[in-house]
Amino acid sequence: MADNTTADKKKLFIKTYGCQMNVYDSERMAEAMGGAGYETTDTPDDADMILLNTCHIREKAAEKVYSELGRFKGLKADNPDLKIGVAGCVAQAEGKEIMRRQPLVDLVVGPQAYHRLPEMEAKTQQGVKALDTDFPEEDKFEKLKGRSKAKRAPTAFLTVQEGCDKFCAFCVVPYTRGAEVSRPVDRVLTEARDLVERGVREITLLGQNVNAYHGAHNSGDMTLAGLIWELNKVDGLERIRFTTSHPNDMMDDLIEAHGSCDKLMPYLHLPVQSGSNKILKRMNRNHDRESYIKLIERIRAARPDILLSGDFIVGFPEETEQDFQDTMDLIEEVKYGQAFSFKYSTRPGTPAAERPLVDDAEASERLYRLQALIAQQQRAIQDSMVGRNVNVLFEKPGRLEGQMVGKSEYLHAVHVADANAKIGEIKRVRIVESERNSLGGVLVSD
Repeated sequence: MADNTTADKKKLFIKTYGCQMNVYDSERMAEAMGGAGYETTDTPDDADMILLNTCHIREKAAEKVYSELGRFKGLKADNPDLKIGVAGCVAQAEGKEIMRRQPLVDLVVGPQAYHRLPEMEAKTQQGVKALDTDFPEEDKFEKLKGRSKAKRAPTAFLTVQEGCDKFCAFCVVPYTRGAEVSRPVDRVLTEARDLVERGVREITLLGQNVNAYHGAHNSGDMTLAGLIWELNKVDGLERIRFTTSHPNDMMDDLIEAHGSCDKLMPYLHLPVQSGSNKILKRMNRNHDRESYIKLIERIRAARPDILLSGDFIVGFPEETEQDFQDTMDLIEEVKYGQAFSFKYSTRPGTPAAERPLVDDAEASERLYRLQALIAQQQRAIQDSMVGRNVNVLFEKPGRLEGQMVGKSEYLHAVHVADANAKIGEIKRVRIVESERNSLGGVLVSD
């Protein structure tokens, strides 16, 4: 193993695709490889190891990975000692096929086994190809704890739950991430305290189905709301968020927490996917539009100012124009501050993959209409912030000289031009302008 002097360290380039959990996983893989003598680099050109942390959620995800790998052939030819690895959900789904199709790949590691990355890399240094897509019994998070004490940015992700038992007809997560597993409460709290010691002031709790969290605790399994209340006690932690949630797991105690927990931010990502009961049934979502709307009403009763975000799939197999209009009507009723929307694309191996597709041009036209409505709602909510005071956690310099950028409680990007705004500080800001994807403000004097 290399020693810890910068001159002796090898360089690791990680390219991350997909969700926030992959971002978190990439950070942990970088920490793991730091213990094996690597430091991260922003370019593959001078790397000693290239790692693609992949996502299988979009159409032709695997093909895009193979295409990306093809771009590294020249680097491998110039540097035969260069090690190339594939991690994440495509690695889990494709396994040995990746190495068969791209012989330049030295290792393939699934999302549940990345704590084994250093020993896999050591094998590649001996000329051995390394493959690990198991679902090991040991806790990968526990194996990697305490690897780094480096200063962190003011915000951080913290994975508390992985996998999903819902088996939505369009989704590969149960097959690539496995069944729902929650981390024990004490381990989450230990990692949260460590992050705070390293400069973090806001933590976003992550899970494929985060509000299904049921972590072990000395008083019995604890819900996500219980975990949030425990995190609320952590000195120095100022903000808590969580994503992604399922409507069926939005329990009473979590709704109540949104109304009474000061550190839990007034923002909730709660995907519905469709506003048509017929399509929701075809998706195996196990909720309907009426129950979703009633849930939204209860959440807003607990926290009237909460900003809601959602996910929508347009053009799901058998979706008619009326089904699509049901979705548009739901969006009109709920009024989202932001949303992610996609045209349905087939995921091989999922139940929906065998069903007849909606005409592509028609699906594209529907997506255009839906995104226009979401954009209209997003802009209206942003415009309504003008004249209001918000609390902004400043995260980084802006594009313009003297400008600082951060996030409000509602996850709006806010920029100010004021030397008194410092990274890591939370300041009161009066919003004075609404732009396309951000808000402009001025610091409010104490």
